[in-house]
Amino acid sequence: MAADIHRTIDAVWRIESAKLIAALTRIVRDVGVAEDLAQDALIAALEQWPESGIPDNPGAWLMGAAKHRAIDFLRRTAMLDRKHGEIGRDLEEKQEEAAREIEESADDDVGDDLLRLIFIACHPVLTAEARAALTLRLLGGLTTDEIARAFLVSESTIAQRIVRAKRTLGEARVPFEVPRGRELAARITSVLEVIYLVFNEGYSATAGDDWTRPELCQDAMRLGRIVEGLLPGEGEVHGLVALMEIQASRMKARVGQDGEPILLLDQNRAHWDQLLIHHGLAALERAEKAGRHGPYTLQAAIAACHARARTVEETDWNRIASLYGELAALTPSPVVELNRAVAVSMAEGPAAGLAIVDRLTSEPALKLYHFLPSVRADFLAKLGRSDEARHELERAASMTRNVREKELLLRRAAKLSSPAASDDAGRPLRH
Repeated sequence: MAADIHRTIDAVWRIESAKLIAALTRIVRDVGVAEDLAQDALIAALEQWPESGIPDNPGAWLMGAAKHRAIDFLRRTAMLDRKHGEIGRDLEEKQEEAAREIEESADDDVGDDLLRLIFIACHPVLTAEARAALTLRLLGGLTTDEIARAFLVSESTIAQRIVRAKRTLGEARVPFEVPRGRELAARITSVLEVIYLVFNEGYSATAGDDWTRPELCQDAMRLGRIVEGLLPGEGEVHGLVALMEIQASRMKARVGQDGEPILLLDQNRAHWDQLLIHHGLAALERAEKAGRHGPYTLQAAIAACHARARTVEETDWNRIASLYGELAALTPSPVVELNRAVAVSMAEGPAAGLAIVDRLTSEPALKLYHFLPSVRADFLAKLGRSDEARHELERAASMTRNVREKELLLRRAAKLSSPAASDDAGRPLRH
């Protein structure tokens, strides 16, 4: 029973933590303090819920607990200020204002604490790596270990980035607001990057028992649409929204009744959300009309090729391979090249895909990337090299931290152990 409650608390925290931290940051004006206060509320839940039971509205319970801790923090701060002889507002008035503010959204043209939190996490005083790690921590609710695996670096490296980032933000006294004018345009690229990182963590969970975390995808899409409203003339904003909406259209088809993963080529396309596809294609049209095609617009165009195909056989793999070629030229990356290999294999055959993948096996950035052996296994299986394919699938399974993904990889490896091993046993986990 206690284990079930702890799993529930973990699930609630994943959903609610970003909202708590965002609301608290608006009050205490320090993202590090806000995260500490939110963690205090989580500790209170871990202490009380096993005895009292899960509240009817666990998110509201956590927000209430966080609110009281924020008020206590402000009380201590105000008392300290008084001891130092500083002139300030009346303590009681300050407490009442804190309670009121933490329950209400600021009344401006954005009206979204989560968006403000993203702009804090993406502030230019931070390195690009720190921005991404901090946003996944604050908005994605990921642990340092999960973020480390997402970025293919050590856990200690991520922990240091996050600690330094919060310290830097505190020392710089970064305002809790959405920038305007030129500053907004300059910071939008970083914001789009981290929004998509949050979406990807929801679309394919780095770790845990679930294949997907739809609530993260919903948050990312909502934030993307807000940014789209702020910058209607920016093509890449539309491109990101298009990419997320088209990918999210497959969510219901990606998971079976028992939670098992269903890969793209095996999905029942009748279960794809046609309304999301419609919205995504419209956003892609806006992006393409804006002129220069950036990485999000190109990826959205790739997703659109899948969305427009009624069956796997109708998919324009040559077009997808060509788009990946454009993407690789624009943003060279071994991960992009790995995806291009999959498209090339579908268009020209597994041998062509394997030739590309084999050139990637020495890439340091892919050393712990489980998709590499998974994709290679697909090509090997299709070429009849079952023993090698099985070994690659087992290696991929040992590298992933997602339970569902591990089970899928091991099932496919087991299929290759039988004399009648099917060609799709090594199908790559690209979805």
